[in-house]
Amino acid sequence: MENKKMKVAELFAGVGGFRLGLEKSNYEVVWSNQWEPSTKTQHASMVYEARFGKENHSNEDINEVVARNVEEIPDHDLLVGGFPCQDYSVATTLHNSKGLKGKKGVLWWSIHKILENKKIKPKYLFLENVDRLLKSPAKQRGRDFAVMLQSLNDLGYAVEWRVINAAEYGMPQRRRRIFFIGYHKSTEVYNRLQKCNKINWLTKEGTIANAFPVSETNSIQEVELKGDLVELTKNFNKTGKLSPFKNTGLLINGKVYTTKTEPNYDGEKIVLADVLQNGEVPKDFFIDEKDKDKWEYLKGSKTIERVSSEGHKYKYSEGGMIYPDALDNASRTIITGEGGKSPSRFKHVVASDRGLRRLTPIELERLNMFPDNHTKLLGITDTKRAFFMGNALVVGVIEKIGVELYKQVNQFEYA
Repeated sequence: MENKKMKVAELFAGVGGFRLGLEKSNYEVVWSNQWEPSTKTQHASMVYEARFGKENHSNEDINEVVARNVEEIPDHDLLVGGFPCQDYSVATTLHNSKGLKGKKGVLWWSIHKILENKKIKPKYLFLENVDRLLKSPAKQRGRDFAVMLQSLNDLGYAVEWRVINAAEYGMPQRRRRIFFIGYHKSTEVYNRLQKCNKINWLTKEGTIANAFPVSETNSIQEVELKGDLVELTKNFNKTGKLSPFKNTGLLINGKVYTTKTEPNYDGEKIVLADVLQNGEVPKDFFIDEKDKDKWEYLKGSKTIERVSSEGHKYKYSEGGMIYPDALDNASRTIITGEGGKSPSRFKHVVASDRGLRRLTPIELERLNMFPDNHTKLLGITDTKRAFFMGNALVVGVIEKIGVELYKQVNQFEYA
């Protein structure tokens, strides 16, 4: 299969982070979808089309595409996407139907319907989410992840996952996300997973372990997913204060194997100073003298009296932040509200020879390892460009996992 391209369908595409990472190696995106329900002008989709073309790109609610006909999505080997973190609970099963009824508008069930109803199912999945998915909701820690795993198990997929902080592997931003890969039961990788030593897969042999090495561990816990999705929704971890799911794990045949791993990396590290532009920063990004006190207050430690919705008074405390941001370390996580001039606790501020300033769109793109000016387009504001990067992922993580997934497939499907 040397140099044969794996065909990819990209959901929740944003401005194309998955595509940028995967197309550096042997992948070809044959269909993509990006739809932002809360906005009339589809800015992210405009950027995506400007960079990758309109052909085979859908700017329509994925729920509507799936409800109409999943075969509108071309056949593909790998389904990818960073899907929204929502409540995946299942209210009821549909009588006389093989479908499942999750909450309306929850986009996980669109992925589910594609996997369930496509005549030729994708053999592999590569998905991303915020790491709190492992422990939500607060009253049933881990339930949402359990529902998601069991739904994939029902559809014939094994799943491996890992929470990865990009900065712990030399990348320029401290961004923790959960990445998981699914293997359909028709694949050789699935067969190998059934027979393998589960700790070895999670720490040495697996796709993610090869992309992002970890220290060895002998500790592993087994979690059984009991009942159908409705029963899981009602009963999973009703009394447990902690989620049973650790930062690394594997699901196969309804059984979960999970362990806590530590990153093992001693290579080069990109720090915030490495991404900064020199001498070409417009004056709009510099902090106005009259706003400096507000910035310092928001970044500093404070105790604030607040009133709960029930009328209860309480004190809310927050610690001070490093201000300005340290240049000799990876940056803090970019958030969607990073743009704009208004003072904020969470926006990045750096010291320069011209004074304190915010980060430019190009610098934010570099922190996610996007090409310079990837999001620059007529009609797209700097604030919107910052929003895109707050929603994006670190391209380098996708690239490394993509390379190792291709090796696994190449080695075992075509040996």
